[in-house]
This record gives sequence, C-alpha cells and structure tokens, in this order.
Amino acid sequence: MNFWKGKKVLLTGHTGFKGSWLTLWLRHLQAEVSGISLPAQQPSLFDIAHIEEEITSYYCDITEPSKLPILIQAIEPEIIFHLAAQALVRPSYNDPVSTFATNIMGTVHLLDAARQCNSVKSVVIITSDKCYKNQEWLWGYRENDVLGGKDPYSCSKACAEFVVNSYRHSYLNKQNINVATARAGNVIGGGDWGKDRLLPDLLSSFSNKKPVIIRNPKATRPWQHVCEPLSGYLNLAQKLSENGSAYAQAWNFGPSDNANKTVSWIADYVQQKLPDSLPWKTSDEDNPQESQILKLDNSKARTRLAWHPILSIDQALDWTVDWHQTWLNKQEMKEFTLNQIQDFMNMMKATNGKEK
Repeated sequence: MNFWKGKKVLLTGHTGFKGSWLTLWLRHLQAEVSGISLPAQQPSLFDIAHIEEEITSYYCDITEPSKLPILIQAIEPEIIFHLAAQALVRPSYNDPVSTFATNIMGTVHLLDAARQCNSVKSVVIITSDKCYKNQEWLWGYRENDVLGGKDPYSCSKACAEFVVNSYRHSYLNKQNINVATARAGNVIGGGDWGKDRLLPDLLSSFSNKKPVIIRNPKATRPWQHVCEPLSGYLNLAQKLSENGSAYAQAWNFGPSDNANKTVSWIADYVQQKLPDSLPWKTSDEDNPQESQILKLDNSKARTRLAWHPILSIDQALDWTVDWHQTWLNKQEMKEFTLNQIQDFMNMMKATNGKEK
C-alpha cells in the first residue's frame, strides 16, 4: 500500500478488460493513474464502473507514433504498464496487418516514447503465454524456452518480446529505465465482453438460453482469474522500481498445474453454475489452427518474486460467474469489483507468500 500511494502511473489499454481491473486496483492503492487507449468498446467494465471519474484519460492509437511522446512527456509517469494490444488469436487471422501494427509497432512506439521521458523509471510490457513456440508439450514453458508463433497473434507477441530485449540493451539500460515483460495465462473474470473468448461466450449464451458453439473442446489452457496476473504485474513493477535491473527480464505469471483444464471442462463447470442453460455444442466449421496444449511454468516468479496463484480454478470461475450475475441484476459494479480485489488482497495477506 505504501509503495503505490501517490505514484504516478501510466497504463496503455486502460479501457480494456485487464486495463480496467488494473486501473481500479491502482486507484485502490492510492496511485495517481493516467491512461492512454482507444475508447472503450460497449459494454465495458470501464464505463460500467465509472473508471474515467477516477483518472485522467487520453485517447490515442498507439500505431500512430506522433502523439505518444507528447502525451507521455505531459503525464510524466514514473511507472508504465503497457497493456494496449490486439489480444485474440482468431481475429489476428482476419486482420493480420492491424495485429502486427498494434502488437509490434505499438510496443516500439511506447518504448521509444518512454526513453524520451526523464520521469520514467520502470516499464512492464504485457505480452502473452502464446509468445512461446508451441511444441504441444505436457509440461510448462519456461522463460528461457524458444519464442515463436504460427498464427499472427502469437507471432506478434513473440516479436514484441524481441523488441523489448532490443530496446533494453540498446537504450534503456543506459538510461536506467528498467523494462520487463510479463506472460500470463488465459485470463478470466467479470467485465470481460471480448469477442470470441470462451467465458464471455459461455455467459452470454447461457444467460440468453442459447447453446454456445465451441470450436476446440479438447484444447487445454492455463486458466486464471484476472487478479492473479495483475498481482504479478504490480509485484514486478515494484521490484523494478526498488531493485532495478536485476528484475528487468521476462516473467511467467501462470496458474497452478491443476488449473490447466480443457475447454469442455470449463464449459461444463459454468453450465452447472447456470442450471437453466442449454448444453453447449461443438462447432462443425473449418476453424483456423490453434494449439491444443498450452501450459506455463511459474517457478521463476514463485522463487524470485515470492508470487504464487491464490485462487483455485473453481474459485476463479465462481468469482467470474458471480460478477456476471450481479451485473445482470443491475447492481453497483464498481463496488462489487473493488470488493473482489480487496478479498483477493486479504487472501494474499493470509497466505503470507506461501501457496495453500
């Protein structure tokens, strides 16, 4: 709490799902927050929780480099979280140019603007678990495994990692700006209406009494509640600020092994939580190629950051469904979201750095 109080923090992509949660969390910790993003899509947690009232927002496309340096100079942030991205595999097949422009050149523009701003001390770049060259292994990928990607989205995130490494060694180390990358799993939680994402599709279809169509029910993913990786990002940013270049590396913030579940397991669990819903169905379309098995090894974050997952997969899904049902009941969602954040923080404190 004391570290973040009064800190000047900038988020890119603050109107998105993860960005909105992180903005609320940082404001809860009394940080001074500014955001640079495209306008929020509808519906959005950003609007539902009235987040714009809490911060200073600037609307800018990070693929256009001219505005970023000016905005960042005006904001004078000490810490930057870069979340702005095209974040989905399937849309990347439909629009690869925009995906590469946003995820690669957007990262270039952000880092180049950061190195021109004397106030910046640390930067956390959010990439993806899909930045690894997928070998369909049964064990988790570690930070020193080979990067790669066959689909445009995965490739773009691997390239973003290379961009960060280049800027780190070519410019940022010399300027004492510490930059790290963070790779999370498949993030779920309340307030996610992302198109072509499993939990939003399930909750929308089940709530509307329609059968959801699932394209890859046997695929296994590292599912985790949004609070899990965000706690890692906050931890990492603090370490970068306090201990410097020793933490300017890549980090996995993945769930425990027992949270790696198939898509069908997730769908069945959510359906049981909503007993009036119709059974899901398997897609019979010819869908673009996606990996079948994806798993992250979080040993490095456990050992060096004393970070570890807090929620079980059941709890993560329960919290997500409860949030959605509360929203459907037209309750005050800012307070509900902050209560989940505080509950998570209380659980972190109770574990005292040790996983249950």
